[in-house]
Amino acid sequence: HGQYNLDGRNDSEKYLTEVGQKQVALTANYLKRLGVKFDRIVRSTMTRARESAKIISESFPGLKLLDEPLLIEGTPIRPDPPSSSRHSDSEIATTHARIEAAFRKYFHRGDPTVQKQDSTYTPVVCHANVIRYLVCRALQIPPEAWLRMSLAHASLTWIAIGNKGRVSLRSLGEASHIPPELQSR
Repeated sequence: HGQYNLDGRNDSEKYLTEVGQKQVALTANYLKRLGVKFDRIVRSTMTRARESAKIISESFPGLKLLDEPLLIEGTPIRPDPPSSSRHSDSEIATTHARIEAAFRKYFHRGDPTVQKQDSTYTPVVCHANVIRYLVCRALQIPPEAWLRMSLAHASLTWIAIGNKGRVSLRSLGEASHIPPELQSR
């Protein structure tokens, strides 16, 4: 998602800023230039992700938007090295179970018995904590390492999974399509 109002007290007040809208529009243009056929857009149900996905979808008329509450922001697991956290162990355990369920739902290999399968491409619009955790899980590295990565707003992370299970991180936090003066974290 793009930059959002950090002063919001609740989700509905954490809407995209004008800069965030510009960031996402640039990301939509970048996705369009890739020339890839997307099957749908999956988005977190939080305001900033819904707004971002809507802006992206305007570049892809007819593409279905799928709301996914498993992708809402949260602390997925206590990081290593440790960081200060205002969340209790029980809150983190609940969030971890939810984000892990998202991983299991959306990250899987194709049928290894099929020789040739059509590739599918699904943009997932969600949050840095969720993305970083999903990257760790997909690459089979300790998920506690999630906080060691930094992602810009409206950046692209691309994970490819082959039908035999080979996982490749093609990009992490790619934001070169956004001019430096519009970048934020």
